[in-house]
Amino acid sequence: MRIIMKHLVGVIYFSALILLVYCRNGSEYLIGVGSYDMTGPAADVNMMGYANLEQKTSGIHFRLRARTFIVADASNNNNRFVFVNLDAGMASQLLTIKVLQALHSRYGNLYNEENVAISGTHTHAGPGGYLQYVIYSVTSLGFVKQSFDAIANAILQTIIQAHNNLKPASIFINTGEVKGGGINRSPSAYLENPAEERARYDSNVDREMTLLKFVGEASGKSIGSFNWYATHGTSMSRDNKLISGDNKGVAARLFEDFFSSPSTITSTLPPDIGQLVKKARGIKASGGHECSKERSQEAKVRKNDGSLFVAAFCQSNVGDVTPNVVGAFCIDTGKPCDFNHSSCNGNDQLCVGRGPGYPDEILSTKMIGERQFITAWKLFESASEELRGKIDYRHVYVNFTNIQVKLENNKVVKTCPAALGPGFAAGTTDGPGAFGFQQGDTKINPFWKHLRDLLKKPSKHQVRCQSPKPVLLSTGEMFDPYPWAPAILPIQILRLGKLIILSVPGEFTTMSGRRLREAVKETLISNGNGEFDQDTHVVIAGLTNTYSQYIATFEEYRQQRYEAASTLYGPHTLSAYIQEFNKLARAMAKGEKVAAKGPSPPDLSSQQLSLLLGPFEESPPKGIKLGDTKQDITLPKRGYFSKGDRPSATFWSANPRHDLLTEGTFAAVEMLQGKKWLTIHDDDDLSLFFKWKLDNSSLHGLATIEWEIPNHAISGVYRLRHFGASKTSGTSRISYFTGTSHAFAVK
Repeated sequence: MRIIMKHLVGVIYFSALILLVYCRNGSEYLIGVGSYDMTGPAADVNMMGYANLEQKTSGIHFRLRARTFIVADASNNNNRFVFVNLDAGMASQLLTIKVLQALHSRYGNLYNEENVAISGTHTHAGPGGYLQYVIYSVTSLGFVKQSFDAIANAILQTIIQAHNNLKPASIFINTGEVKGGGINRSPSAYLENPAEERARYDSNVDREMTLLKFVGEASGKSIGSFNWYATHGTSMSRDNKLISGDNKGVAARLFEDFFSSPSTITSTLPPDIGQLVKKARGIKASGGHECSKERSQEAKVRKNDGSLFVAAFCQSNVGDVTPNVVGAFCIDTGKPCDFNHSSCNGNDQLCVGRGPGYPDEILSTKMIGERQFITAWKLFESASEELRGKIDYRHVYVNFTNIQVKLENNKVVKTCPAALGPGFAAGTTDGPGAFGFQQGDTKINPFWKHLRDLLKKPSKHQVRCQSPKPVLLSTGEMFDPYPWAPAILPIQILRLGKLIILSVPGEFTTMSGRRLREAVKETLISNGNGEFDQDTHVVIAGLTNTYSQYIATFEEYRQQRYEAASTLYGPHTLSAYIQEFNKLARAMAKGEKVAAKGPSPPDLSSQQLSLLLGPFEESPPKGIKLGDTKQDITLPKRGYFSKGDRPSATFWSANPRHDLLTEGTFAAVEMLQGKKWLTIHDDDDLSLFFKWKLDNSSLHGLATIEWEIPNHAISGVYRLRHFGASKTSGTSRISYFTGTSHAFAVK
């Protein structure tokens, strides 16, 4: 009996020890990740970012995705937060409102405005029309429901996926420097900041990437990674018309593919090129024919079953950081642009930044993406510091148009209604704006003043309040047909152990971001009774929950370059942010709730105007079927293609707005495996391009599929396939079609 009792005590002790170790080593958090296709209309819709009326979607470089992680306290499941990263220009207040409503319908109060953060990567190559304020929808001809629905659905689906995937997991944190990922595009404004402040930093941009690594407890398998690093999504230029996640989207695609290895196809055909050519010659184009919608989804290389590794490259204090790292040059002379105004002999349109792959913007996009991916992978592989501690969050709405701000010298100042200066109209070296404006303009010529006053003459209070910014558009005083700019903004702090995430609804410049991070950290340490210390790590999640343009420092504001001219709420905007974030930080440090959630932002969905016409019904020329080739692949004289070549085929097609083929593909590369054709690339791959246009002579739709054969391609027989959707004449019925090119050999 004594032996049995001794054994039983030993078993209990050992079990308790195992339980203690398990709790200490992994059960502190539950983690779930998710990803979903949010690619919007690939034709006719103005892209969000450059405000270029001529930049309308005309195909896909690679697909856009929403990526999410949810972290929950394993001992209290209700204590959790959600972070969503969108391959989009920015978050949208209307998106946030509608997604929160959908989450409430499904989960009750589990997910709400306090613990959900929705952030944008700031790609300038995604469809626009999904924001609710007039200033952000002028070039998209108002609200574009299809754009909005694609993003809203993707956010909801990826949160559902992450929610369903919640499991015990460990979180590791690491930081490191990204080399060659960005430079300051407004260096003269940065120099306006105090010399003693600048001397504390070795660069006029933040090079640090902060990365989280998620590892499943039971399997020991890595399930995802999110990181924050500041560089603009402007590697793709204002002339680009292909939907693209830009450099951060490239980085995410490279990380996910490197981790998941989507293709394991090997050659089953004889390696002799002569035999491959002979085999290919006997396989003709299929001709167009009907298919099911699911056929396009079945052709996807990466099947989204919820098990895929998720990598997100999130945005930070990106305001003055450009990925065009070679610098800005005059396109007429090749000389560097004017330092203070980023113009060429007074012409802002001639000053354009160059990426590392100049003049190939797709190459530049890939190179900047690779630089972020390489850093992220190294940090991921070497991450050894495990995050532990509280999950917490604070959120408040603030009317930024009239905040009383107490400065360090006890002087009380106020913010202003939103306004834009002439430097805004000048654009940046990433995308020059309108002719006749320069960055740093402090006067408005009579012609533009007259046009401004026809829209809305700024009040005397506004002119005084915004000084030294001359008011070109007093958007905060413009309400016809509905508000032109936001007044009420959400600010939010998320805590994950020692990591503090500041959700900001705009683009902080480098120095603005540094000041905000330092202020919040200091507040946490001084009010936290030892709970926070110098190891507390603060990151900024830019363009989150809504969008309110830029936040420059008081000193940068004086020069009125683009970022300052786009700082909506006047010269004390940054001070207001610091004050209001400090209130949240103080409440978090003391374990107190926020006194009041503040005034809710408006839901303007019922007031939105939509001027974009829907896609027309299409039928191909007589005797032609949708999916037939108009121009089949042209073979080189040698009879086969090599790595680096770009075979392409053009198909009779219909407007891709008829169906977005969400989680499907418009284009595919198929490889012959025995007697079967298997998809090895789709339109979510960096090597495959889907381009759509109207034929100038017949006004029929044409889809061109172009494949840049990668270096890792296997010798074999291939063909290109197109999927599409059309609207049946006189009905609302959507039908689906497909067709292939003739086969070709690759050596």
